[in-house]
Amino acid sequence: MGNFCTNCGKPIDPNDKFCPSCGAKIESEVNVPQQTATASVVPQQTVKTPPPQSSFGGIWYQNHYKIRKKVLTVGNKYWIEDSNGQLLGFCKQKLFKLKEDIRIFKDEAMAQELFRIQQEQIMDAWGSFAVIDSATNSKLGYIKRDIMSAFGRDTWEIQTVTKQIIGRIFEHSLGKALARKYLPGGGLVPEEMTVELDGKKVAQINQEFKIIGDIWNMNILDLSPDVDRRVMLACMLLMGNIERDRK
Repeated sequence: MGNFCTNCGKPIDPNDKFCPSCGAKIESEVNVPQQTATASVVPQQTVKTPPPQSSFGGIWYQNHYKIRKKVLTVGNKYWIEDSNGQLLGFCKQKLFKLKEDIRIFKDEAMAQELFRIQQEQIMDAWGSFAVIDSATNSKLGYIKRDIMSAFGRDTWEIQTVTKQIIGRIFEHSLGKALARKYLPGGGLVPEEMTVELDGKKVAQINQEFKIIGDIWNMNILDLSPDVDRRVMLACMLLMGNIERDRK
C-alpha cells in the first residue's frame, strides 16, 4: 500500500520531499489517513444477535400476585401487585352496572389499558366473562360463575377461548361460606380458594382479614410457566367486585 500526504491525503511517492498535490512538506514519517488507520487497527467485532425474549418472563407469568381493594362511595379501586409490591395494574370500577366491563390499566393515570373483563350476559348469577388482551384484542379465556355461588360456596369455572371447561376456582369450606353469607358480620370471614386445572391443584387464593376493603393473595403452586395468569387474576377481581359486594 502506498504512502499518503498527511495534509491532503493524496498519494505520494516515497522519495517525494513535497506533496505534488498541495505542496506540503513531507515529514520523514508518513501517516496513514485516520479512516484507513482506524480500519486497520480496530479488530472486527462479531455482532451477536440476542435470543428472542421468552414471554414467560413477562409480568403475567409470575408465581405470586396481590390484589388490594379500596371501597369507595361511588365505586371500588383495585391495585394488582407482584411479590415485591411493584404495581402491575390498576382498575377503577363504577357501581350500579347491569353488565360488567372491567378495564385494567398500567397505573392510576389509566392511559394504557392492559386487559379487560367483559360480561356476556346481564344476569351475573350465571354470567360468563371474557378475559381479553387489550393490545391484541384477543381472548385469553373465559370465567363463568357457578349459579350456586349465590347460595353456597363461591365457585367459578375456567374455560378456554372455545369455552371448553379446563378448571375451576372454588371455596374450601362450605361452613365458612354459609357463615359469611347468612350470619351477622359474616362478611368479615376471609375466603380461601383453590385453583384447579385438569383436576390438579395449581394455585391457592387467600383473602387477608380486613374490616374495610379487601386484600387477595394468589400463590402459584404447580402451574406451567407458559400459562398466562390473567384469567385467574380476572376471577380474583370478579370475586372482589361481585361476591364480596353481596356480603
